[in-house]
Formats: sequence, structure tokens, C-alpha cells
Amino acid sequence: MTATDRRLAVIREKVENQARLSFEDGVYLDQHADLFTLGELANLVRERKNGDVTYYNVNEHLNPTNVCIYRCTFCAFRADLKSPKAYVMSDEQILERAREATAKGCTELHIVGGLHHQKPYEWYRNILAIIHDDYPDLHLKAWTAVEWDWFHRLTKRPMRELLQDMKDAGLGSLPGGGAEIFHPDVRDKICEHKADGDGWIAIHREAHNLGLRSNATMLYGHIETAEHRIDHLIRLRNLQDETGGFQTFIPLAFHPDNNPLGKGIPKPSGMMDLKVMAVSRLMLDNFDHIKAYWQMLGVKIAQVAQSYGSDDLDGTVVHEKIYHDAGSESPQELSVEEIRRLIAEAGRTPVERDTLYHEVIRESGVKWQTGRKLLTIG
Repeated sequence: MTATDRRLAVIREKVENQARLSFEDGVYLDQHADLFTLGELANLVRERKNGDVTYYNVNEHLNPTNVCIYRCTFCAFRADLKSPKAYVMSDEQILERAREATAKGCTELHIVGGLHHQKPYEWYRNILAIIHDDYPDLHLKAWTAVEWDWFHRLTKRPMRELLQDMKDAGLGSLPGGGAEIFHPDVRDKICEHKADGDGWIAIHREAHNLGLRSNATMLYGHIETAEHRIDHLIRLRNLQDETGGFQTFIPLAFHPDNNPLGKGIPKPSGMMDLKVMAVSRLMLDNFDHIKAYWQMLGVKIAQVAQSYGSDDLDGTVVHEKIYHDAGSESPQELSVEEIRRLIAEAGRTPVERDTLYHEVIRESGVKWQTGRKLLTIG
């Protein structure tokens, strides 16, 4: 038996016995384990937690503006105020998007955008308020930690107060964007001016303490290393130990087109996508769900990822702009029928969920209703 075989045997025993993997274990898996071993181990954890189910939801995206004061080097979505591509949606356009989402049977509206330096905090709050007033059944998953940090800078108000204010306006939960890579060696190079890693963690801690659930992400495949990725995952794992407020983790593949960071950097390969998915599932032992976001991975890799640790395919996702501006070639929308077919082809059982992981039951003559809470098996 080689040294690699011995080390992998020790890690395998930990996984089988549900023992926590260390930083060193994670880096070793990332750098030395073959893809089939990673998939086998990650699938063991995935099926222990969620059986053969793959979840999806029916949702739309709303990006109210692309004008942004920050200039993150990986971003192809942002625009300067006077740029020809700059836009700001009116209240009427925002409500039309919510009307469209409701008409299509969406249970969720995912709301993120640029940090418009000429818009006050009240403009952002009003977006949630007008949607919630007209469409109270639509779950509003809104504002990344970077946006929350910007609201704090605008108002100087305590974060808990801001979160409660938005919650009163209709906020349902927080998305996981803006995490990128927490380690300052990387973060200072790709997004030096926006909320740092500790700030991102602090904002999600405050949201969890207020009873709001949130997601978490990691942007990989640019200038980071295995050590940076594992450090990122362990920081998320530590906060989950503390609060239990995270619902799902979404690894986000870097798209190199139309942004300064992408020059000379190839798009992550399918092999890397699956490796990161599997290692994430193995390191995040206290996360119930790992999502394969098909908009960034592409449909085919997202399907295969259901055997590499993922148990969620995200949703129908209409009007996604951020990743398509960066070169994503995935379709803008998948129908429910297509999503269910993709899941079945992957050998899994499709189950529709709402944002908070309750099963969505659709019956003739009934718009939709939530059923039982989707509990983990293991």
C-alpha cells in the first residue's frame, strides 16, 4: 500500500464513521484523491443525508440595477453610472417581474444587484416592500452580505436593525453571494474594497441570530489555491456549528469572459467542478444541502454532480444576468419538466421545494402549498 493509499484509507474511515475532516484532510483530498474516490465518498455523505432525492425550486431572478460603486476584477455584470449598459429598474418594472414570477407559479424571487452610489437605502428597502405588499406569498431572498455591508455604510445603522427593518418590509432569507474567497491573500486582489471575509461571516451570523436563514457560496477556479478553498469551507463550517442557520452551500465556478481577472485564466474544467463539489460535501458535514447551480456549471455537469455530493439543482431561474454577462453559455431558463427529466436521468427522484426546504405540493385548482419540512435522513 502506498503512502497515498494509506492516507486515503484513514480519510475514508473518518467519512464512513461520520468523523469530521481536518484542514489537512481537505487539502490532501483536493490535491491527491482521484475523482472517482472523491465521488464515492461524497455520494456516501449525500445519500446518508438526502437519500436519492434531488431538490429543485421554481424561481426567478431580479437584478434591480447593474450600476455599482465597486470594481471587483471578476465581475462582468457591473456598470459605471454613465455606461451605455447601465440600467436602473423602475418600480413598475420591478412589480412586473414579480407579477410574471407569480403567474409562472414561482415560490421565490432571488434579488441581488449592483451598489448604486446615488440610490439611498430606502430605495433598496422599497423594492422589497412594494413586491411584498402586492405579492405576499412570494418568498423574497434578497441582498448579499456585500449589499448589507453597503447598507450599513450608507446609513451607519447597526446591522441587526437593518436586517429587522428589511424583514419587516418582506425579506424572507439571504442568498449566499459575495463570499467569493474569504482568505485575504485572495480577496484583497479580486475585491479589495468590499466587505471582507470576517464581515461576511458577521452579517450572516447576525441574520441567523435574528431567525433568518441564508445560503453560502464560494467562487473557485481563478487565482485561489486548495488551501484557500479549504480555509473558506472550514470558516463556513464553524459558523454553521455556531448558528445552524445555513441551508445550502453553492460552489460557483469562475467565468473568465468580459472581466479583468479572466485574462489568461481558463474556465474551470468539468473535472475541477466535480472535485470542488465533492470536497465541499465532505468538508461541510453540518450542511444539509449542496447545490449544483446549473446556470454556472452547465446542465451536463450539474447532472453528474448529483453523484458527486450535490442534492439540489436550483430552479427554473429566469432573467439571470450576472453569470451570463461573464460568459455562461447555459440557457436562461429550464422548465419544470426539463428539470425533472434531468434529475431522473441522473438516477435521482425530483422533489420540488420552496426556499426554506419545505416540499411544494401542486394540485389541480390550487396554486401551490408547502408540505412537510424536508428533513435529512441521516
